[in-house]
Order: sequence, then structure tokens, then C-alpha cells
Amino acid sequence: MSKRVVVVGGDAAGMSAASQARRRDPGLEIIVLEKGTRTSYSACGIPYHVSGAVDSLDDLVARTPQEFRDKYRIDARMRHEAMAVDLDRRRIEVRDHEHARTLVLGFDELVVATGARPMRPPIPGIDGERIFGVQTLDDAEVLLEHARTSRCRDVVVVGAGYIGLEMAEAFLAWGAKVTVVDTADQVMRTLDADMAVHVADTMRRRGIDVRLGEAVEAFEPGAVTTTAGSIPADLVILGMGVTPNSHLAGEAGVELGSRGAIRVDRRQRTPSQGVWAAGDCAESFHRVSQRWLHVALGTVANKQGRVLGVNLGGGYATFPGVVGTAITKVCETEVARTGLTEVEAVTAGFDHVAVTIETTSKAGYFPGARPMTVKMVAERDTGRLLGVQIVGGEGSAKRIDTAAVAITAEMSVADVIELDLAYAPPFSSVWDPIAVAAREAARAVDAGRDPLPAESPVRRAAPPAPRS
Repeated sequence: MSKRVVVVGGDAAGMSAASQARRRDPGLEIIVLEKGTRTSYSACGIPYHVSGAVDSLDDLVARTPQEFRDKYRIDARMRHEAMAVDLDRRRIEVRDHEHARTLVLGFDELVVATGARPMRPPIPGIDGERIFGVQTLDDAEVLLEHARTSRCRDVVVVGAGYIGLEMAEAFLAWGAKVTVVDTADQVMRTLDADMAVHVADTMRRRGIDVRLGEAVEAFEPGAVTTTAGSIPADLVILGMGVTPNSHLAGEAGVELGSRGAIRVDRRQRTPSQGVWAAGDCAESFHRVSQRWLHVALGTVANKQGRVLGVNLGGGYATFPGVVGTAITKVCETEVARTGLTEVEAVTAGFDHVAVTIETTSKAGYFPGARPMTVKMVAERDTGRLLGVQIVGGEGSAKRIDTAAVAITAEMSVADVIELDLAYAPPFSSVWDPIAVAAREAARAVDAGRDPLPAESPVRRAAPPAPRS
């Protein structure tokens, strides 16, 4: 008899795993259970559909359930919600919402790819009909229906992270009055405060009311009540971040780790025999801090899913971890980061230096050159590049990829200075902004470095190995 694999979750990680397993082992029986109505979609594209930049939600779907059935022989079952797992009996209880019935499926191998869910703290009124979290295309569909039928003149976004700011910009394009509220004293806590202030300045220039250090106390009809007063609201977007959707696995006895994410090894195996996990519900290993953490990004989910599928299909693959690379755009300002921020470097125990430079996205004299700020963090003793943050105009943010490669290769800032980076006035100054920041960081390292005997090698502590 063929081995049955049940995959819970039909988006990036789950379908990448199922597809890779099918390529490796044509004999597998693969069943995918998806609570929603679509597979393999780009949730990251939702704000751009809301703004009108992307015409249809269907444009965000890479492969439909029928394509998986026809081309890959993957039994993709929509509106099938996994309710409980019995690992001892190798059974999973499933609610078929389409036919209003409950099924029990047996399995040999189980893949948990249940993603993440928007944080919904117990604030009075948070379950109201005009309060929306945006995690799936089905969520986006409901949100847009409400937006079109309501006045949608006053939109309040609670939370100033990536999704919150992207949704704020999306409703600004509707012509709505947009207010962003966050308890923190800065937007985008994934940046250092001195870099995040540039993002907040952009938002305010575009007319977004940014309220920091303000907590929401209640959601009421037509208003959001905060510690500073009442804000009119026809529609509320929850952008307070996400938490791993690991409840199903945890209830089954699968071990959980960082922030409640499912504990996995480098092959995406959980400690429970025959149970695998990948994507926003699972842990990731940070290659710089050498710690396990929770990262909810589509890039990571796809890579982890691919590794899982290769192993599930009889091959061998490992996921080496992340360096914390992320990018977005808020109005006309591009924002990117990789590695560790200065705050994260301190938390991870690094003695570090940090420098910030002001430059332009093109040669300063070239038409269209935009201001650009680069912050670089390096280890004081070795000069190893630890992190980079970029905030600037068009053409700024994708330079973060150079920094991500350098961090992955454990290059020093001195090494980065000597990289043979491309130059032409329409793209850069003669010294690329990353190289300019590296040059300043190298000076800071040299100024603060303890003298070493000439024959001594560079001191570098051996990092702990990831879980095998």
C-alpha cells in the first residue's frame, strides 16, 4: 500500500512541501486540508489589491486547487478544517464545512503548515463586525466587501508594523482619513528608533495621523477609544503582528518552542515521530544571533516547505536558517533591514559599533536622485558585519540584498568595502551606499579595537550548532 501524507494548510509552506514530495516520490498519497477556499496565494499582495494596484485577488494565486489535483495528483480539499490530531492512532479529525460533516482520516506522515494568525488581544469590542485582521485572501474578500458598502471615510489601523503600515497606505489611496495607533514610541519595531523616525515622518507628510505611545482601550460603534481619547472609525484594521498558529500541533502533544512556534530541526522534523512542520507556524534558526525564533515571512515559508518536501519524498535537504531580511514600501519611502539591529545586537550579547550615513539613491547630480539613510552594525572586535538598515527613496531598499549576502558569508566590514559593486550614475554614486557605510563602520571598528599581537589571528567565538 502507498504511504499517506496529510498536509494541514494549503498555502506557501504546505503546497511547497506537497509539490516537492510528489516530485521525489510518485507513489505517495498526498491529501491537503485547507480551511479556506484557495491554495498557494500571496498574502503579501493583499494591501496592493486593497489599494487598487492589483486588479483581482485571483491574480495573487500561483496555483489553484484544481491545478494541484490535475498536474500533481495532490488531493487538495478546500474548506476542510483539521480539528484534532491523535498521534498514537495516526488519525486526524476533519470538519468538512462544504458538506457540514466531520471525517476521520488516517495518515502515515503529517505535515503541519497552519501558518500564523493575527493577534487579537482581549479588548472590548474586538470581535465587532467592522474589525478586520488580514491574513488570508478570504479575509481580504470580506474586508473589501465591507469597505465598499460602508462609508469608509475614517479608517483606524491598530499596530504600526509591516502589514499595518501597508494597509494604512492602501486606504489612503481610497481617499480615507487614516489613523495609525501603536502602544510603542516608534513605528516598525523591527528597525532601530533612529531609522524608524524617517518612516513616521513620511507617513505624516502624506496625511496619515500617526499616534504613538497610545493604547486602544475599546472598539465602539463608529469609534476607537484609546488612552488619549476617541478616534472616529468606519473600519478598523488589526496590524498588531501575528502569532504562530500552532494550537492544533500543541494540543496533539507536539513540542513548541520560541513564541509558541513548533519546534523543528534543520530538516523540518518535529520531535514527534512522523510529524513535520514548516512556515509561519514553525521555528527558524537565526544565523547571526544563533538563536531559534519565530519568523513569519513568505520567503522563509517557501524555503522551509521545499526542504520538508525533499526530505519527506526520500531525499536529503536542510534549512540553514535566516538572517532576518525584510523589505517594504510605505508611501514613497522604501524600507529594508537584514541581520541584527543595534538593539538586537545588544540583546544577542555582541560588543558592537554602529554608524549611520546619509547619501542618495543615484549619483547626487543625476535627475531623480533620492535621499537615502543607511545604518550599519558590526562586531567591535572582529569587524564582522552584523546588520544593515536602509530607509530612502525609490531605488534604495533592494541594496539590502548585498548586505544579506555579506552577512550570510560572515564577511567583515573591511571585506564589504572591497566588493566589486556596479556603478553608473543612474543607479549609484561611485561608492555604493553599502560600501560607504562599511567604510565608516571599519573606521569605528579600528578606533575601538583592542590591540592584538601581530602574529595573533582575529578572535572569533565559535557559535553553537543548530539542532540536528
